[in-house]
Amino acid sequence: MIALRRAALVALALLALTGTPAVATPVHHVTEIVGHAPSLHPEGVTWDPTRGAFLVGSARHGTVSVVRPDGSTRVLVDDPGVISSYGVHVDPVRGRVLVAYADLGVSTRSTPESTYKVGGLGVFDLATGRRLFLVDLTRLEPTRTAFAVNDLTIGPDGTAYVADVFGSAVYRVTPRGEASVFVRDPRLTDGKGTGINGIAYHPGGYLLGVNTGDGRLIRISLRTKEISAVELPHPLVGGDGLAVHPDGTVVAVTNSLGSPQGTDAVRVLASRDGWRSAREQWTAPAWPVRGPSTVTVTPRGDYVLSGRLEVLFGPDHNTTDDFVLHRAPEETR
Repeated sequence: MIALRRAALVALALLALTGTPAVATPVHHVTEIVGHAPSLHPEGVTWDPTRGAFLVGSARHGTVSVVRPDGSTRVLVDDPGVISSYGVHVDPVRGRVLVAYADLGVSTRSTPESTYKVGGLGVFDLATGRRLFLVDLTRLEPTRTAFAVNDLTIGPDGTAYVADVFGSAVYRVTPRGEASVFVRDPRLTDGKGTGINGIAYHPGGYLLGVNTGDGRLIRISLRTKEISAVELPHPLVGGDGLAVHPDGTVVAVTNSLGSPQGTDAVRVLASRDGWRSAREQWTAPAWPVRGPSTVTVTPRGDYVLSGRLEVLFGPDHNTTDDFVLHRAPEETR
């Protein structure tokens, strides 16, 4: 088993370097990468096509790291202005990596003055990790007392749309760093202070966001800003990460990290009416790795991240040095 796993990892390394899988061990045999880095605790993951590698954030250190095929990591972004890095997405067309950042009190950089007071979008050079600019989104809502900027998505023109779990707004940031409130509406919340967690751009011309509290999948038109709840067979309670396949189907990850009623599950949703309603095309309600937070779509399959956040956000804020990227079955694609 150990030898087989090593062979699979070698195949993954060859594919990343050359774009050609090793014949003896097809890359689809690599179903799981166990990452390791001191107390990294990543919440966000993205696929970097320029490197053929995963990038992960860090709730503990605020960094963005490249994941090597053997699970080791190399820091790409280490900016003192980013206290905890959550959602991470690559914009390969513009050579950038975008990071949703906040301070939920679990970072080595957290202070009493910054906890729940910091939130924004960081934009960095994809090749070097150099800061291009930070956008402080808290300035758009000066009367609010707590922020938890958690995820972002990127439109085809490079515009970023950013969600805050504690808010009732979605923010818009242009490629030049100009920020505004794209939409603000109490319907984005569950009525108890919980807003959108995961957010994704859909090529049909709208955003899809999941409310982790009540499990609604929310559709926001990019043209009219119309807000509506997608009719689902079951609510996505504990909804966290979302990703969109090239065919327009959506992968949704749920957990119990932000909602006690949530479950560790991964589902694929499909719609025939422009996401007025959706059906479950595939579901894995008992995910094999605890605490999945989000998913990234790659040429090799859909990989779901479990960053051991249940340890970091536990009552004692303990840490551990491992995380897992687990590939979803082929049925999800």
